[in-house]
Amino acid sequence: MPSVLDQSALDQLFCAARTHNAWQGRPVPDELLTRVYNSMRMAPTSANCSPARIVLVKSKEAKEKLKPALMEGNVAKTMAAPVTAIIGYDMRFYEKMGQLFPHVPDARSWFDKDEQTAFTTAFRNGTLQGAYLMLSARAYGLDCGPMSGFDNAMVDQLFFAGTNVKSNFLCNLGYGDPAGVYPRSPRLSFDEACSII
Repeated sequence: MPSVLDQSALDQLFCAARTHNAWQGRPVPDELLTRVYNSMRMAPTSANCSPARIVLVKSKEAKEKLKPALMEGNVAKTMAAPVTAIIGYDMRFYEKMGQLFPHVPDARSWFDKDEQTAFTTAFRNGTLQGAYLMLSARAYGLDCGPMSGFDNAMVDQLFFAGTNVKSNFLCNLGYGDPAGVYPRSPRLSFDEACSII
């Protein structure tokens, strides 16, 4: 049986982890980003379809390229963050099903004839993988600042032109400055959000 994580680990992943809006100047090494990805990729997706495609925006030039697509309230914190992950999903993820789900040779056919099924699968599982990325980043000691306030069409044109990838959400990554954290908002209780039947 797997062991239960101790409270300090749960705090790092969930209970004490916060959305960060201000950042320390500490850089995030490429090697650490690789480790974060290599852990998150092991988490489950349906039929191992793995549709997430991630652009890790680090350079000044790439940040300036992203800047016009951001809502005004997200500009300063994104420009200050060491890394901004553009979490996207590949609408033709099924082209890799032979590699990712080799024990079912016709798995591609589950998706390649129905655009709506492909979209639903790509968006759902790409979103899951974005959440896994955040948990993996936190597990490696990074802080996260996920956000939706940007122009998806512009980001797609700027970063995914000529591909079948669509942007989903952005997540700033780095070492957060606690001074920029807002008071924690309430959460729904178990009874408000869940039922056991």
